[in-house]
Amino acid sequence: MAAPHTAGERAGRGGSRGERVTISDIAREAGVSVPTVSKVLNGHAHVAAGTRSKVERLLAKHQYARRAKRREGQARLVDLVFNNLDSEWSVEIIRGVEGVAHESGLGTVVSAIHGETTEERRWLDNLTARWSDGIILAVTELRPAHAEQIRALGIPMVIIDPVGQPDPHVASVGATNWNGALTATEHLISLGHERIGLIGGRPELQCSRARLDGYRSAMQSAGLPVDDALIAEGDFYAPRGEQAARELLSLPHPPTAIFAGNDQQALGVYRTAGQLGLRVPDDLSVVGFDDLPAAGLSSPPLTTIRQPVAQMAAQAMRMLLRYLETGSFETRRLELSTELVVRDSTAPPRRR
Repeated sequence: MAAPHTAGERAGRGGSRGERVTISDIAREAGVSVPTVSKVLNGHAHVAAGTRSKVERLLAKHQYARRAKRREGQARLVDLVFNNLDSEWSVEIIRGVEGVAHESGLGTVVSAIHGETTEERRWLDNLTARWSDGIILAVTELRPAHAEQIRALGIPMVIIDPVGQPDPHVASVGATNWNGALTATEHLISLGHERIGLIGGRPELQCSRARLDGYRSAMQSAGLPVDDALIAEGDFYAPRGEQAARELLSLPHPPTAIFAGNDQQALGVYRTAGQLGLRVPDDLSVVGFDDLPAAGLSSPPLTTIRQPVAQMAAQAMRMLLRYLETGSFETRRLELSTELVVRDSTAPPRRR
């Protein structure tokens, strides 16, 4: 099913029905490639005069919105874009980006697009109308049309924790999700747990799939069965952690431990355990993923996998700065290591 048009897809105002026109539309009508149109838009050389003239005529015909020019004395700005700003994860990202940006004399514009087409269109229109030195995307999805529009504007971009297989043409920073999940599950196995539940994340996210695979690998390496009844789909929010924990703990043979996939879901498991009269870790061991500040403040303090969220954001900012200084990325993909942080939410299973 075709996706609805967004600002990344419709950047001009031409068309018989007032629809916006993409650079793909311009390229198709001109009989050239999208990169050629992008070069014309950004004033690059190495475009034949006849081709440049044809593309320029079509850009004018469709009133294609060009990127604003930097004004003299204008502050240097980087756009930091989220789907939502309702989690400690977002706060850690902002902290990491702004620390490096501030040291380098760049300001930060923070936007939340909420995954909605109108919000995405508004942000991209605003981006086109002003100057941005670069973009850091901390969203769960980058639509191809967005990448097309941003490339057409000539704005360098880095993605934090991308969905799916990272685009080899787009710089990104992530963490060792597979190894982190493997380590979390191995920790529970080392304590003597055999029935270990998993509350994953949204299945379309690369990090969710990597954590599920790491859990499976640890179970299989230990010679333990992977029981699909012990695997619950999550969404990385506490309410789903509560609901999934209730489902798992209501099984005829419930798990003695739950790897919750992230800290928010782990805290949801805490609430359900308390409602069911279970004590953590005496009756149920719980492991999270992220090591956000709330993990160490919970009762009991949460055993979790430390994902260096702020450091990931700082590295994304450094990658962007390098591009602004040199015109190229030293690497297109960077993964930072995760680490097991053992606190008080895990213990050997109670013998029944």
